[in-house]
Amino acid sequence: MDKQPIIVAFGGISPEHEVSVLTAIQAISALENSRHHTIPLYISKSGQWYTGNILRDIKNYENLTKLTEQAKRCSFFRTEDGATVLKTEKPGIFSSSEEFKFDAVLTAFHGAKGENGAFQGMCEMFDIPYTGSGIMASAVGMDKIATKRICRSEELPVVEDVDFLEADWAKDQDHYLQKIDRLGYPVVVKPVHLGSSIGVEVVANEKELATAVETSFRYDAHLMVEKAVTPLTEINCSVLGDGEETEVSVCERPKGKEELLSFQDKYQNEESAAKGMASADRVIPADIDPELTQQIQDTALQVFKLLQGSGLARLDFLVNSETNEFYFNEINTIPGSFSFYLWKESGIDFQSLLEKLISIAIQKHQKINGRIQSYETNLLSQKAVKGMKGLKNPNK
Repeated sequence: MDKQPIIVAFGGISPEHEVSVLTAIQAISALENSRHHTIPLYISKSGQWYTGNILRDIKNYENLTKLTEQAKRCSFFRTEDGATVLKTEKPGIFSSSEEFKFDAVLTAFHGAKGENGAFQGMCEMFDIPYTGSGIMASAVGMDKIATKRICRSEELPVVEDVDFLEADWAKDQDHYLQKIDRLGYPVVVKPVHLGSSIGVEVVANEKELATAVETSFRYDAHLMVEKAVTPLTEINCSVLGDGEETEVSVCERPKGKEELLSFQDKYQNEESAAKGMASADRVIPADIDPELTQQIQDTALQVFKLLQGSGLARLDFLVNSETNEFYFNEINTIPGSFSFYLWKESGIDFQSLLEKLISIAIQKHQKINGRIQSYETNLLSQKAVKGMKGLKNPNK
């Protein structure tokens, strides 16, 4: 039986570029003996698209210049029969391009233009099934402020915050400092549109705040400052499904050197170069009260459905260790390592998890295409155009 070809898309213009590479290589390796044949699609830090077998080995990413020189430039291309293929560029005058047919795209981006709905929109333009959430959920999921506002509208628990744009901070810094003072220190400074704890810092006073804000503005023009939950326990869980049929994983308690898990805790320990988020130190299942576990899992399902999530997501929560009060923190619509370590506890191995994601993507695409895609009328016919007054000369 022929293997089903799928694209694994990763990389991109994002501070989380390397994290995306780790997740993609893990996925390619996990699917090696599956019913799927993987086609790597690597987007470089400058936005160029590449494919080729050289992209399958993590060691080749130590020298990105050499990697992109040996890989093949490519792009999506519509054939005459309307099908979308991945087409390579001609490497020379006397050579020909290649066309790769595929059934779906496994998205393995983290952050910025790959996870925020931009790539998802391109897939929809080319009528391609893709894993994970759609355009709206992806865009909202990458905007921490938009996510919190939607959750507040449904009275879901979120931490108090103050948000501001770089231009507004520069114009009226005292105004925002006063609002942050009312939150009370310590506070947490976060870029609104990033993940992986990049640019996130806990600060204890106004002097530390100013430094942290300037640092975070290097990554994002929109920041948020949250009241710190202390003493803090971080709890995460994952949701899998299509919005209609969904299931939730066990909870985990990440363990970091600091109270708030940092980028270094997640990705820069001894094992992380090969395992990404899968190598982070954690307690699974989380060692918290069963009642709290259930409340967090129920809230995770609520948020996933509220944001119209699809495929797989990881939802992160902040818990006050003394009172057990918990707050929804953020949704990761393409979590590091696809959070397979959480589903492993439910008897779903990494390969099976990825196959479920691909299956959900194809079924979702079929449902959408099963609806009416056009309205049978020709507004550009001669008769219709005559009926549009002022079309030829709008000034009349």
